[in-house]
Amino acid sequence: MSDQDFPTQPATPAGDGDSPGGHATFPHLEPGDSIGPYKLLQRLGEGGMGVVWLAEQTEPIRRRVALKIIKQGMDTRQVVARFETERQVLARLDHPNIARVHDAGATDRGRPYFVMEYVPGMPITEFCDQHKLTTGERVALFLDVCEGVQHAHRNAIIHRDLKPHNVLVAISDGRPTPKIIDFGVAKATNQALTERAVFTELGQLIGTPEYMSPEQAEMAGLDIDTRTDIYSLGVLLYELLTGKLPFESRELRQHGVDEIRRRIREDDPPLPSARVSTLGSETIVLAANHRTSPNKLVSELRGDLDWITMKALEKDRTRRYGSPTELAEDLRRHLKDEPVLASPPSVLYRTRKFVRRHTLGVTFATVTALLVISLAAIMTVQAGRIARERDRANQEAATSHQVSEFLVGLFRVSDPGESRGNTVTAREILDSGAERVRSDLADQPATQATMMRTMGRVYTELGLFEESGSLLRETVNLSESDPSIDRLELATGLYELAKLYTWIDRNAEAEALARRCIAIREERLGVDHPLVADGLNALGNALTQQDRLDEAAAAHERALAIREQAYGVDSEEVAPSVHNLASVYFFEDDLAAAERLYRRSSDLDLKHGGRENHGYA
Repeated sequence: MSDQDFPTQPATPAGDGDSPGGHATFPHLEPGDSIGPYKLLQRLGEGGMGVVWLAEQTEPIRRRVALKIIKQGMDTRQVVARFETERQVLARLDHPNIARVHDAGATDRGRPYFVMEYVPGMPITEFCDQHKLTTGERVALFLDVCEGVQHAHRNAIIHRDLKPHNVLVAISDGRPTPKIIDFGVAKATNQALTERAVFTELGQLIGTPEYMSPEQAEMAGLDIDTRTDIYSLGVLLYELLTGKLPFESRELRQHGVDEIRRRIREDDPPLPSARVSTLGSETIVLAANHRTSPNKLVSELRGDLDWITMKALEKDRTRRYGSPTELAEDLRRHLKDEPVLASPPSVLYRTRKFVRRHTLGVTFATVTALLVISLAAIMTVQAGRIARERDRANQEAATSHQVSEFLVGLFRVSDPGESRGNTVTAREILDSGAERVRSDLADQPATQATMMRTMGRVYTELGLFEESGSLLRETVNLSESDPSIDRLELATGLYELAKLYTWIDRNAEAEALARRCIAIREERLGVDHPLVADGLNALGNALTQQDRLDEAAAAHERALAIREQAYGVDSEEVAPSVHNLASVYFFEDDLAAAERLYRRSSDLDLKHGGRENHGYA
């Protein structure tokens, strides 16, 4: 975090109980004061959620950090608990393009605070203009931002407020390195786009409405998923290319709240090349910042970059890129003069790209990745058959043969003869495979359910939660309705769907699914089977998210006991249960028990080489 993180003018949010002056919000803090092991050096700025200080950590190590103190009105017990949850999640983020969260706590007056890596940089848009980066250099820098956001999405973390002041660039090892700051703060404070929130942001000129996705502006309870960050990345890319926002601040903010929301949801901005061509004399300055001429700049943006940017800015999130990686891959195709996925389906366009490249590109890495997924699906089907009665051996062989034939047919879409030389992505093959599972395996319900569940997990790994949920729900419905499908397959589908629903904050539904999973597995496998512990773990996480801490503790304690009996007290498999139980004790203010279990979890991680995503293991 740097001094660009918050606007420097006084903040006057409506209804927060603070005095009009920004400094009056924290009258007791001055340079030289200490908060825990942090000595305040310089006030960097103040915004809607709090004040940011440059501070020096004195122990156990000495370093400069950015310390954000949350303002009055956001210091409730629930907010503090959410901040602790977010801190534990964010602590898992380890990526060169994400500013690390070092610590969190509360002041003597009970105000929660974050301690983050201090980034002595400037907003990415200002950096690009000040250093006069070319269009290609801007795109290359933006690719690093995409990689950082993708890393967060893999850890089930959505930023929700991506904008230039949250993407800072500093020179590291002689090259510009962007750092994304403020992950998790919007979620921890449970902020939503209410009318008051919009007015607050308008009054402080924070700029969030300009980068807000249509689903954030909807205010209709629509689940926010990773694709809201894709939209914000599209706005950032638009600004890097054109020097302008899709919806200019002055024009947007002169309207009422309802009109702001309507424009975000319904109005389409002009293409980047069209916006630049209408800037008049401003185009000269813009082109100079790109180290080119106005005509060449328009030419550089026309076509690929127009299409890529507008695909990221689609109002319908199902039409956007499915992940930051997909957006980055399309930009890399543009840089290598390959056909981009966002292009219109024009044979002439693809032929022209082929002639300019002088090579036939087939994505072997994508096919290899899909092969691994497919082999895993085959193994899953076969593993479910191996312990069955001998009189079902012929049926198992027939099922395996059918899966093999299905996968061979699926791979034909990546064959150059079938795809006519066009690049095929893993997402396209996966989408095609999902549709074929629904149609081609309709007469093989057991195989169909297993394949749907496997592909649902792959969609989850890609951060495509809506598609994952659709497939997993189909798996559960199919397993419930078809008596030929083993009940344990139904239990596994319930378990996977419960995990997904916990990730996207549908916790009451996740609880119900986990309880059904546990009941089936206890009936079929016994109350002490390790798979029962998996279901208890999912149940405990859903209960924790609902603040039902006593019930959550009971679920995690039972899961821990089962895993210790099955695997041993020092095994890698017990670490997730230890960590989850520690978190529950922390929220119950049993700090001694929480510390003891956190230390045990850390020791197990060190012994077994580390483990990620404890909460969902």
